[in-house]
Amino acid sequence: MNLPEFWEDKTRAQSKMAEVAALKNKVLPVREMNSRIGDLPLLIEMALEENDEGAAQEALKEVETIQVALDKIELQTLLSGPHDREGAYLTVHAGAGGTEACDWADMLVRMYQRWGAQQGFKVEMIDVQEGEEVGVRGATLRFEGENAYGYLNCERGVHRLVRISPFDSQARRHTSFASIDVTPDLEEEPELEIDEKDLEITTMRSGGKGGQNVNKVETGVLMRHLPSGVMVRCTVERSQHKNRDLALKILKAKLLQIEEDKKRSEMERVYGEKGEIGFGSQIRSYVFQPYQMVKDHRTGCETSNIQHVMDGDLGDFIEAKLRGHVAGESRDEV
Repeated sequence: MNLPEFWEDKTRAQSKMAEVAALKNKVLPVREMNSRIGDLPLLIEMALEENDEGAAQEALKEVETIQVALDKIELQTLLSGPHDREGAYLTVHAGAGGTEACDWADMLVRMYQRWGAQQGFKVEMIDVQEGEEVGVRGATLRFEGENAYGYLNCERGVHRLVRISPFDSQARRHTSFASIDVTPDLEEEPELEIDEKDLEITTMRSGGKGGQNVNKVETGVLMRHLPSGVMVRCTVERSQHKNRDLALKILKAKLLQIEEDKKRSEMERVYGEKGEIGFGSQIRSYVFQPYQMVKDHRTGCETSNIQHVMDGDLGDFIEAKLRGHVAGESRDEV
């Protein structure tokens, strides 16, 4: 960075600066912990020599603080996937059930937006398809920030809601489903060749906020990859060309992810590893009535504080998945 030619290529310089920042975020906390752990015996010795209860409490508090910080550092080491440090695209799809499912999908969009804000990520709506009456039929969010994909990849699958429907005049209990898919926002576009003949591209009016250009001109793009059936919809940009480029970037990332999922599934089959990565498997239930409970069926992690979860408090669920907890097993077995 001290070399004069370093700044000649602005894009490359910014990429390297981001890489340096990511490395510092890993190294500096470890150095700080080494220092604090090195000072700890002195704190304990002083408390014992002076028989000072206040000093003893201070030493115990320091031990607890160090343990929390070490847990965070350990969690970072679990984000070791090839794309874990990247940003992410999270897509919510309402399941069958009309109004109920669309409302549930909208609630999940809000939950992940709040989670992203709590993590300090920049969250942007890439696409939204409004429901006929309420909520959304589908939406895609972009999360910019280190390790966004590593964390959100734990959320892939079907999320199930059980509640007394606010749209049912007879106040009956309804079950709704929505699926979550997560794709890495790769810093460099994958070197993946896609034949133009394999793409079916449809344009549309983006709708929503954004002025006359968005609402009156067909700037939105729906891109379908015919061999795989993968579809990407992008309406965030103000020009059709930019939406097309973004949709193609996301499509390539999805196709790359599919190949990686296939390889991982084969490894799990051969070596008998536990866990599942299948998009479309029910991973978590949110029960609002007759009792209150959010439970992850993969890890066994659960809480009765549904309001905190819906406000974006997903840390325990994500951490349990990263640490490899499996429902029905004791923590000592994991």
